[in-house]
Amino acid sequence: MERLRHDDPPRLGPYLTLARLDADSTDGGALPERRYLARTADGERTVLLCAPLSDAAAPAAWAMEAELASRLSVPRFLRPASQGSEAGLPWYAVPYTPVLPLPAALAAHGGPLPEDLVRRLGAALAAGLAAAHARGQAHAGVSPAAVLLGAAGPLLGCFGAVRSAAPGGRPGLDPGCLAPELRSGGRPEPLGDVFALGAVLAYAASGHTVPEQSELPPGLRRLLASCLARDPADRPSAPQVLHALSTTGPARTPAPAPAPAPAPAAAPAATVLDEQAPPPLPGRVVAALAAQSAELLASELPAAPPARPAPQKVH
Repeated sequence: MERLRHDDPPRLGPYLTLARLDADSTDGGALPERRYLARTADGERTVLLCAPLSDAAAPAAWAMEAELASRLSVPRFLRPASQGSEAGLPWYAVPYTPVLPLPAALAAHGGPLPEDLVRRLGAALAAGLAAAHARGQAHAGVSPAAVLLGAAGPLLGCFGAVRSAAPGGRPGLDPGCLAPELRSGGRPEPLGDVFALGAVLAYAASGHTVPEQSELPPGLRRLLASCLARDPADRPSAPQVLHALSTTGPARTPAPAPAPAPAPAAAPAATVLDEQAPPPLPGRVVAALAAQSAELLASELPAAPPARPAPQKVH
């Protein structure tokens, strides 16, 4: 949680803003949108509240992307539960669960994440992108800041950041996540999402969206290089990335075989494709999630600003 700034809205719709989710600056590059932890005036509902950056997104286009995201039912995509507009500023809200943006997770962990966790996160995100791409829909907002880590696994927010960018402006994404065809003005396509996913996984494994090969774990170098190919035709599809991440892994030293003992039949081992088995998070990341939840629980509601009167029709 980060303190509100003087230019943050005290209220959006029925929600009073309590804190920012993101720090003012992160190692994960620019932020695609403003994100707040907020609560209703009666204290009954706590939400993650999102609004466009005033200098990065066209408000009407941003609101249209939020509406589209609310109608998509895609695994791992953050899905707006309600939306509206306050003084011309659109917003959407989702029920609150403790989450950390990927840059904050790396900061809490003290550096890049373990390779096995990067693979699991990548497989979960690739599964969501594959489902969206099968419907002909590109996410167009994949970046480190868009990835929210929680106990139930990763969620992908900032849907449509490229499509909702203000005319002549930047979409608020880390430049390393923009595929060459997007930087030259092309339309968002599924293989652009794959490029951005490669940059996100490179960031999770090294702390940079454009790392040197030597900074990446050897087991991920070939896959990430293919995702980050300049020519879209040389990139794998999201299902191919999912397959690569779920069928290979870092080398491990075999554990000694335990002594045989009678035991009841066990359930099949969980895999990275098992939605009921989210990737285990490092202890420091879990502690940061717990601290966020405790701090939010202890937050006092600010005095509610007066609601704006409804406009009166002039006859």
